[in-house]
Amino acid sequence: MPGVPPARYAYLGPEGTFTEAALRSLPAAARAELLPCASVVAALDSVRAGDADGAVVPIENSVEGGVAVTLDELSTGDPLVITREMHVEVQFALLAKPGTGAADIRRVATHPHAEAQCRRWLATHLPDAEIVLEASTAHAAAMVAIAESPYDAAIAAPIAAQTYRLATLATAIADRAGAVTRFVLVSRPGTPPGPTGADKTSLVVFIRDNHPGALLELLEQFAARGVDLTRIESRPTGSALGRYCFSIDAEGHVADARMGEALMGLRRTCADVRFLGSYPRADGAVTDVRAGTSDSDFADASSWLTGLRRR
Repeated sequence: MPGVPPARYAYLGPEGTFTEAALRSLPAAARAELLPCASVVAALDSVRAGDADGAVVPIENSVEGGVAVTLDELSTGDPLVITREMHVEVQFALLAKPGTGAADIRRVATHPHAEAQCRRWLATHLPDAEIVLEASTAHAAAMVAIAESPYDAAIAAPIAAQTYRLATLATAIADRAGAVTRFVLVSRPGTPPGPTGADKTSLVVFIRDNHPGALLELLEQFAARGVDLTRIESRPTGSALGRYCFSIDAEGHVADARMGEALMGLRRTCADVRFLGSYPRADGAVTDVRAGTSDSDFADASSWLTGLRRR
């Protein structure tokens, strides 16, 4: 609209990252100002500070699991919420300055998750090379491209070769084909998108104290109401050794009665619950609602209890 500035979206940069590809998959990105950031922390802080309307960051990989820095940043600090998720199939290439041969490669730069996904290939084809970890695969490629670079090659997205004018020495070097990284669009708290029937809810749960059955008590809040978890992992709270919180993704929407009941149960029994949003699933998988756990089932049970109390 005339007079309305375009939205501003931060992302883990620089240009040429898989994160940028995830952001550009959103229709709104075509009309927005895109802000590359040096780190996940910087991208999320730009949203907290109001310098960006949203940020796209990686949160989970099908090979390496959760992205620790993203999980930790969302569990602390000023609250943020997830409003969308995107899946990007990740492919890696070995990039170097034109004229570089395999025998010339002594130091290779890449992101920790890329290194983990190409570990066997590196051990086979570059067994003597030193692997140095950088903030992103695109930053690794950018470092290789500079004059007097400390690196001989980078493992990055194939598109980074064009972005940074590098030669492609090898393609499809991931140890497992078809690896997928999940990215999320994060914004300041607001009303969640409406339920679609194919939704996911994310939260962080802090238990009151460590005792036998503490995790079971947490899980029972979901199980008793027919809510399936798609991911759960523990992360240190940082307050003391052995103190952990639980980062959780669950099927369903906060507007669903079963999810609402589960969240209330967690609120009653846990030290704290940080709601990270309800949003449409990227894969479009419709939630399987078991018998006895639909909204109408909960409404019927509530009416029955009300009737008992009025007798």
